Amino acid sequence: MGPNEVLLDVSPYARVLKDGTIERLNGTQVVPAGLDPLTGVLSKDIVICPQTGVSARLYKPNITETSPKLPLIVYYHGGAFCIASAAEPLYHNCLNMLVAEARAIAVSVNDRLAPEHPLPIAYKDSWAALEWVFGGEELDEWVKDHVDLERVFLVGDSAGANIAHHLALQVKKSDPDPKVKIAGIGMIHPYFWGKDPIDREVADSFRKSMVDTWWSFVCPSEKGGDDPLINPFIDGSPSLEGLACGKVLVLVAGDDILRDRGRLYYDELEKSNWAGSKELIETEGEDHVFHIFNPNSEKAKSLIKDLGSFINQK
Repeated sequence: MGPNEVLLDVSPYARVLKDGTIERLNGTQVVPAGLDPLTGVLSKDIVICPQTGVSARLYKPNITETSPKLPLIVYYHGGAFCIASAAEPLYHNCLNMLVAEARAIAVSVNDRLAPEHPLPIAYKDSWAALEWVFGGEELDEWVKDHVDLERVFLVGDSAGANIAHHLALQVKKSDPDPKVKIAGIGMIHPYFWGKDPIDREVADSFRKSMVDTWWSFVCPSEKGGDDPLINPFIDGSPSLEGLACGKVLVLVAGDDILRDRGRLYYDELEKSNWAGSKELIETEGEDHVFHIFNPNSEKAKSLIKDLGSFINQK
């Protein structure tokens, strides 16, 4: 076996060569920040934590200096914890559309990627970005001047939705004056899993095995798919009752292998003693993060509208 031969194939995300090189197959393209002519949304890049390199792309809709303060979307991108960034063209386009629809400021977070930075580093980076929003050093003027900190929403797709879930659990509800306050979480096709297949996973051993491989690539834990980071219902996982937010939107796609995990999350939320409001929306005939890959479809536009409505509901 030569040094360039493939040791581990983690398609469609990456592969590991014999010499240890991580070769990413997707999510490596980047586009600059700036004015989006279609939506009028302006974006710019900032560094949140120079020590770790955690950064973000900020988005601002077309507003004036005298406009009322806006909600804030803290966005966590997908990519199975191992690919993509806030500057990836598809994510940049999605955030422009979401910010225009929701009339919100957004902070799209760049966490460090596995396997070079194995989990739970992505969660720590994401938490650092959230703490920065609520009073970090050198807070950006877009956040300081235009954001209503009573209306901060965590939104993410796939792995990013998983991160949003864990961050909402990390906030200490028992603190009478918590530093971090989350109004709600929007979970797009959340990346949850488990060792034992459920529902459609039972008959789809190919995709079950594929997702198993993805998870072991980024989190080589002896618990595998039953690590509490990926399976929120295994023994030892924090109770959903501890979600420190007032409302949750769970979006699933009808053809997605992760669909039943998203449905299970919603069902367990309904059974729990969590007191917030919840909603489940399923898009029939579509697969995982279809809105990212086909943003101009009517179903993708509907998904963005659903998120915008969720963020702006009083």
